[in-house]
Amino acid sequence: MSTAASSAPTARRRSARHTFAATMLVLEAFAVFFATLVVFALQMAPAAVVWAVGGALAVTLVLASGLLRRPGGYVAGSVVQAVVLAASIALFGAPIDDAAFVAGTTLVVALVFVGLWVAALRLGGRIDRERAEWDAAHPAG
Repeated sequence: MSTAASSAPTARRRSARHTFAATMLVLEAFAVFFATLVVFALQMAPAAVVWAVGGALAVTLVLASGLLRRPGGYVAGSVVQAVVLAASIALFGAPIDDAAFVAGTTLVVALVFVGLWVAALRLGGRIDRERAEWDAAHPAG
């Protein structure tokens, strides 16, 4: 007795690399937004600059997650990672007492997300390769 699901063509699986990378970019957008709130509350820079830079980075991260299916999408995601890292380093120059603590914290978070980005690309790619090998060894009958 066959079911409709078994006779239907197999649905194309989502790429693990794409899923992991897009998730990291969106999660990082939230982290950047919350860091922007902290920098704004501590008045580490003029409000317009804080919101322009923080808002632009958060929106860019979300947009970069949507670009991952296009050619150059992963390069764009990597470039945005570098920009976020540079922005966190730039906070060390803020003229307030807590600048070093906040800048250090944002730098650590940025480095964690860079590590997660690299892991998403490497592990997601490996999962996709292993899925393709398994599919090739076990053709749908």
